[in-house]
Amino acid sequence: MTNLLGRLTPFAIVFFAALALTLVLTPIVREMNRRLGMVDKPDPRRINKVPIPRGGGVALFLGLFGSFIVYVFATGSRWVGSGVGTHPVRVTALAGILFLIGLADDKWSLPPKLKLLGQIAVAFATWFWGGLGFSTLWPALPPAVDCVLTVFWIVGAVNAFNLIDGLDGLASGIALIATLGMAGSLMFVGKPDQTLFHFAFAGALVGFLRYNYNPASVFLGDSGSMLIGFLVATLPLATQTPNSFLVSVGVPMLAMGVPIFDTSLAILRRSIRHLILRHEKRSAAEGDSDRVMTADHDHLHHRILRATGLNQRRTAWILYLMTLVAVLIGLGGMMLKSRSAGLWLAAFAVGCVVMFRDMARVELFDAGRLLAAFARDRATASRRRWAKLSVPFYVVFDVLALVASFFVMLYAMQLPVTKLECRVALPIRTAASFALLVFLRTYMTVWSRAMTSNFARLLVACAAGAILGGIGVCCAPNIITDDVAAAEIAGATLVYFLVSFLLIASARLARPLVRDVFYAIDCSRLKGRKDVSRVLVYGAGLRYRAYRREFVRKTTANDRIIVGLLDDDILLRGQYIGGIKVYGTLMEAPEIINRVNADAVVIACEISDSWLKIVRQTLEPTGVKITHFNFTEKEI
Repeated sequence: MTNLLGRLTPFAIVFFAALALTLVLTPIVREMNRRLGMVDKPDPRRINKVPIPRGGGVALFLGLFGSFIVYVFATGSRWVGSGVGTHPVRVTALAGILFLIGLADDKWSLPPKLKLLGQIAVAFATWFWGGLGFSTLWPALPPAVDCVLTVFWIVGAVNAFNLIDGLDGLASGIALIATLGMAGSLMFVGKPDQTLFHFAFAGALVGFLRYNYNPASVFLGDSGSMLIGFLVATLPLATQTPNSFLVSVGVPMLAMGVPIFDTSLAILRRSIRHLILRHEKRSAAEGDSDRVMTADHDHLHHRILRATGLNQRRTAWILYLMTLVAVLIGLGGMMLKSRSAGLWLAAFAVGCVVMFRDMARVELFDAGRLLAAFARDRATASRRRWAKLSVPFYVVFDVLALVASFFVMLYAMQLPVTKLECRVALPIRTAASFALLVFLRTYMTVWSRAMTSNFARLLVACAAGAILGGIGVCCAPNIITDDVAAAEIAGATLVYFLVSFLLIASARLARPLVRDVFYAIDCSRLKGRKDVSRVLVYGAGLRYRAYRREFVRKTTANDRIIVGLLDDDILLRGQYIGGIKVYGTLMEAPEIINRVNADAVVIACEISDSWLKIVRQTLEPTGVKITHFNFTEKEI
């Protein structure tokens, strides 16, 4: 027991020393920065409602390095091997330089490009002068590649924590979880001595969180967020374990998962918006709103904040929990060893689900806006050129699909890929299927406006082509050797037909499918807006399909959303048509309108004057707007 306490004492000392010094320094720094005018004043881009001093990174820097340096000199401990790398003085100096760049930005608001240049310079010096990189993990890595990878890793982490620092205590809390997670990974591999600086860093973060947690009385500022990003990035580089990806890269990447994900989305989102605004040729009066490095209100914490009703604490804890789960997955992978790949796959799957849900309302919709803008604004001559290219595209795609179907057929039937198959069977099947596609005029169809009969013709062409190709293979010399081979060819023909039809039809269905996907994304986006008209459609037949098609075709210009259907066919109650639920009949309309909060009803069915009068009498007490979507044939 005494031996255990003796081993834990250094970690407790550095933790509580950094904690105490940061607790003392933060109020002093806060007041000093207030008098120097380093204050975040409320504006439409910021969340704080009162002026709050920034530049709290000064207290974090002094509390961490001050306490740790005093401990090293007071105890005579070895600084090298404590978690700061083989050149601790150099790494500390580089951290100080980056801290000063951030402090200058807190005071004078440096241009983003100048700040980025300083970050790159410090990151390069960390590799070249500080001796940190990925060479320990991957000794065969060329120096140039190691340099680029190290600079990208450090600059990415610095900007990730800089961007995530938008809520009280968010960046410092995530950094605390990440630091403890990295310390835990080192303990798992039997290197507790290298976690000494980690515990000092954790103590400083806890001390600063006392004043930075909601409601915050001081902000990190760029000096603090950039310092945190630099330390979180360099600590795993300084404590790399050969042949251990999880310790050196895996756990740190999972620990920084939230900032990395948010930064990636920000780059994607701002790049797309920049292209949109350039395409729309916005006036110069709008300033720099289209620049990639300009801040916006769609960071991950902003979205969760809106979803939680502007509750900063709840939002911060959601992101803390996400970070903690990611770290635990990494540590669990280290414990399970052989099953770690499965955990990583599970983490990746969860991340993809979260990513899609998060991107659906913003990034994917903006991408749709960009594509739609290019599609709408193309000149007539350009549209004609693209129309002429559609047939060659289908021809090339179909040939590739037929070749791919052949090899899928061989794999499914467990047939060997021999020279005879490739020289005889492949050309026969491909040529026969392509000939039937041409003979049945599938390339004369405008597939963007195709009907069921067109796909039936395509089905017949693929089936007939597969059968004709199968007959040709049977008649070819040296292919059939016995009855078993003939049976295999019959089964292979069926597989070839199914695969080829699915692949070829998928290319024809891609355009309407993409259009429907963007319409669903548009609906998801519109649900969160209060200025959108919520439409209840009466009639779920063919006219409703035509009405919905108009919505799908003008996705980015919609200011209405279909929230439900009414239909007098009681068998449709509770069913979904085009993703929209049929709630009931006209007689139940008043109750349904209140339930779905509709403010308009569109009649999308053939209706007589007498029944129209009944519709008006039924809906009039609700006060909703009533319109009739109709298409008629008139003699002119």
